[in-house]
Amino acid sequence: MVIKRPVIGAHYGLKDWLVQRLTAVVMLAYVVGVIVFLLASRGGSYEAWQHLFACSWVRVLTQVTVLALLWHAWVGVRDIWMDYIQHTGLKLAAHTLTILWLVASLVYSVKVVWGA
Repeated sequence: MVIKRPVIGAHYGLKDWLVQRLTAVVMLAYVVGVIVFLLASRGGSYEAWQHLFACSWVRVLTQVTVLALLWHAWVGVRDIWMDYIQHTGLKLAAHTLTILWLVASLVYSVKVVWGA
């Protein structure tokens, strides 16, 4: 008699690997853009930052980068909880608190980037 064990979380592998790589590329591109801006504006005065963020496309790119960061964080932290927390109740609590933190971060990022 062969006992089949359910493979839990096996479908996450490739998708999560791709998400981590793609979100890292988005964040890297944004950081390189900010560094180029700082070098071009010689330090980035307050007025230069204000002028830069007056452009809607910069705000959109910033928000996309924040979304990439939050998705990247979710995949990484979720994997940590799945690997190291064995108790189901604690795992559920950790997932729930992580999601609440990430959603709150998203809401706050919209307030900061788009003004409120």
